[in-house]
Amino acid sequence: MKKNVGSIDKTVRIVLGVVIIAAGLYFQNWFGVIGIIPLATAFMGSCPLYSVMGVSTCPNEKK
Repeated sequence: MKKNVGSIDKTVRIVLGVVIIAAGLYFQNWFGVIGIIPLATAFMGSCPLYSVMGVSTCPNEKK
């Protein structure tokens, strides 16, 4: 997959993913599982939704 997630976007996704997972653990529910999605897209460097919408926050991949 083509990289479309920039460095600031990655940082935000990592923080958001950790916060969601921590909230799920704190409240002891399955909500925390959703936090895997922003973490996975941050570490892969590619967001499928961005690809569909034609968005890229990666400065090297802008057209």
